[in-house]
Amino acid sequence: LKDNVNQMIRTLDETTRVNRDQDWLKTNLARFTRMLQGQRDLVAVGQLLLSELAPLVSAQQGTMYQVLTDVSDASPKLSLLAGYAIGDRQAKQIEVGQGLVGQCAMEKQRILITKVPKNYTPIYSSLGGAHPQNIVVLPVLFEGQTKAVIELSSLEAFTPTHLSFLEQLTQSIGVVLNTIEATMRTENLLQQSQQLTTELQTRQSELQQTNEELASKAKQLAEQNVEVERKNNEVEQARRALEEKAAELALTSKYK
Repeated sequence: LKDNVNQMIRTLDETTRVNRDQDWLKTNLARFTRMLQGQRDLVAVGQLLLSELAPLVSAQQGTMYQVLTDVSDASPKLSLLAGYAIGDRQAKQIEVGQGLVGQCAMEKQRILITKVPKNYTPIYSSLGGAHPQNIVVLPVLFEGQTKAVIELSSLEAFTPTHLSFLEQLTQSIGVVLNTIEATMRTENLLQQSQQLTTELQTRQSELQQTNEELASKAKQLAEQNVEVERKNNEVEQARRALEEKAAELALTSKYK
């Protein structure tokens, strides 16, 4: 009977723990979903995510790298989008396949390190520093494409609940990043269209002004042609009058 009671207690405790972890997971997933709704700036999203995410999963340092899609280089790169409690040693850009972040972006799989080398970047505070115990690198995917990579380091071990939460959250983050990128592309195309429309209107205005100037010059030329024709007529009349005078003088001289 004692063994059965103890087993029931253990089962109840386990069930309670599982339910508590599931409630925590669902609650925080819903909170992050609400928090990310309506965001329109990638840098703001990255900073907000790390600021809220790191303390939640007991991480003391974190970075978020965005995959650059509009580059002409043959090898894609990741650019540092946001950081949490980092120094100046973090690379601003990483090639896909380079280091853990680049490897995670290429393989699209989570990387978890539970035995961190002693020479790894320590976690600093104003009172000292210590080496992390766990590091997790997570790909942020959308429809099978890597949009970003998040790396977190902690002085403690990440719990299974934390890891499950992180993997589910990155799916939502992928949707958010894709939406923001699509919005930014649309706004950029709209801005280019508006700029082209403005340039077209300016050129049309310049062309209209040029046409008006040409019409004015054509009118002036026509008026000048009329004036020249009138002058020519006057000259012709004067020439004929002179010829008549000359003929009269010649006739007078002949009679004399």
